[in-house]
This record gives sequence, C-alpha cells and structure tokens, in this order.
Amino acid sequence: MSEIVSELDVRVIPPPQKHPKIFETFDGLTVGQSFVLINDHDPRPLHYQFDRERAGQYNWEYLEQGPEVWRVQISKVA
Repeated sequence: MSEIVSELDVRVIPPPQKHPKIFETFDGLTVGQSFVLINDHDPRPLHYQFDRERAGQYNWEYLEQGPEVWRVQISKVA
C-alpha cells in the first residue's frame, strides 16, 4: 500500500491547466507515494494519457466513482 501524500482537487483548476498539474504532482512523487485526485467526472481520458506517457510507472485505483465526485488514488510504482 502506498503512502498518500496529498489530495489534488482539480475541480477548481481551469481545464487547460488540469492535466499538466496532475502530471506535475505525479512526477513529484517518489516510488511508494501516491496522491488522491478529486474530479467532477470520470477522468478516463487522463487514465488513457497515463497509459501512453507513464506506462508501467503508476497504479490507478478508484476510491469513489460519482455520480458527483470521483476520487482516484494514483500511486508511483516505478
């Protein structure tokens, strides 16, 4: 189980800045750490982007799946 070091609520971040901020947060983690992403919709496109850009480096676990709030624990594994 990874250590949750922060929560990132992207509901308050302007859309063009969301994914860059999420990847900046992920890249700041060390292996074994994670953060909880909070969003107002299923972040499925972000998950696909993680698969393309950080394949093998992360774990994605839904903690809450709507209908109003999605919470995803994103962990650095490599």
